[in-house]
Amino acid sequence: MAYWLVKSEPSVYSWETFVKEGETFWSGVRNYEARNNLRAMKKGEKVLYYHSNEGKEIVGLAQVSKESYQDPTTEDANWVVVNLKPVKALKKPVTLATLKADPRMTQLALVRKGRISVTPVTDQEFKDIMALAGEKVK
Repeated sequence: MAYWLVKSEPSVYSWETFVKEGETFWSGVRNYEARNNLRAMKKGEKVLYYHSNEGKEIVGLAQVSKESYQDPTTEDANWVVVNLKPVKALKKPVTLATLKADPRMTQLALVRKGRISVTPVTDQEFKDIMALAGEKVK
């Protein structure tokens, strides 16, 4: 199973809004690397939800509920979306500062490529992030 991280500004689409709605399609991605990551996502895979710009922290865990399809916000066939469902809020949000200070996270895409909105997360990075959040991983 692969793991992923998606970024959203809380003033645009917060974790709280996501939970309230219960499911969303992840639209508006206009970066080819991020788009390719959306195309690679499989149903059931776990997704870390990161608040960018304001907060700068991983606040929740979601999962892919529908694999990639044409982005309904554009007619350009180059762009896709996936559907995501919230799983749970993290017990303790994990800040970008915490990630940057942790030597285990030097290769985390969020740390290395901060501008990409959809990035892969390795199995070990996922386990380490969940531990930082006070969460147990099965």
